[in-house]
Amino acid sequence: MFQPLLRSRLKSIALASISLFIAVILLMYPEQAFKSSLRGLTIWWDVVFPALLPFFITAEMMMGFGVVHFLGVLLEPLMRPIFRVPGEGAFVMAVGLISGNPMGAKLTSRLREQGLISREEGERLVSFTSTAGPLFIFGAVSVGFFENVSIGIILALAHYSSSILVGLIMRFYEPQAPPSSSMKKNEGFILIRAVRAMHRARLQDGRPLGKLLGESVSSAVQTLLMIGGFIILFSVLVHLINYVGVTAPLISIIAQILDWFHFPIGLSDSMLSGIFEITLGSQIASASPDHIPLMYQLTIVSIMIGWNGLSIHAQVASMLSRTDVRYIPYLLARIIHGLLAGVLTLIIYPFFEKKLAGYSSTLPVFSDWTSTSFTGWGGLQQVALIVFFLWMIHTCFKLIKKRYSAN
Repeated sequence: MFQPLLRSRLKSIALASISLFIAVILLMYPEQAFKSSLRGLTIWWDVVFPALLPFFITAEMMMGFGVVHFLGVLLEPLMRPIFRVPGEGAFVMAVGLISGNPMGAKLTSRLREQGLISREEGERLVSFTSTAGPLFIFGAVSVGFFENVSIGIILALAHYSSSILVGLIMRFYEPQAPPSSSMKKNEGFILIRAVRAMHRARLQDGRPLGKLLGESVSSAVQTLLMIGGFIILFSVLVHLINYVGVTAPLISIIAQILDWFHFPIGLSDSMLSGIFEITLGSQIASASPDHIPLMYQLTIVSIMIGWNGLSIHAQVASMLSRTDVRYIPYLLARIIHGLLAGVLTLIIYPFFEKKLAGYSSTLPVFSDWTSTSFTGWGGLQQVALIVFFLWMIHTCFKLIKKRYSAN
């Protein structure tokens, strides 16, 4: 009993110390805090807000019209045999893919509160439905930061393929846990059932078009305000702790790791920023010096998007805290997702090299690296990178089984 009490007190002291430290550096460096806050606000207002607002409104209207329920019924036969989650998880997966973070965690929490999924199913579900939205990848990152929509194809293929792989891996999480319900029997042609589900959802919603449109706009703006708040908050935190020198040792460690794998060490700053906030990390990576090959920039960005960033982690943890769904499986799944996305980006990129030939004047730098064909891959260091990523994925998977399967 003494040990949990001591741990709780140490946690309170640590949280209080961190908040006090943040308050002190805000008071000590008000100019830097203002500039970094303005930088986060600029990224949100100029890129994220216009890119995501129309999509969020459309997604809200699709839910009101029952379109997502239609998609959920169509995906139901795939969910339990493949991912070991009930058919209702198809709804979360569909909305998560359409709307992006943190919608997957929000809906998973709601299903758990309604008793439609078990705790273990919720932990499986949130692990692979917490994805970046396609408009964030194509609109904010590809068009907004890199100014090339073809880059979005590479990032999207790597991100969503690795998300499915994470779902397959998490299928083996808690193998002894009983399902929340048995798989529904076939009640007719699946397309007819999907249409009926869409019709029932629209009738249950009951809102007229004008009210639905108004509430969709209001909900979308509210969600984007929350996202903007986190972007600004983490922009201030990242730049202030970097300004006072706290991140210097971490950047040095990341630079050494990148250098060992023959990645440009100039990406270490963007990678560290991406650990906190993927929008900031992606923006810094896209503004890297001309001598840094595009392939490496995209690999780092892909890892960051799969990781989600601590900004989104904070949102997810807040939503899951209302239920008994645990955060640790989500955290381990994000590590696996990021590593898988990075590996897949390295695999996919050579197939798009010619399409990106006019993107940057730095093409000869990385064109020589990949011109030896896909199988060459630039020597032992790049092969070691793939092996290291796969080993990390294997280690994370073993940690999941060891920590939770024994319970």
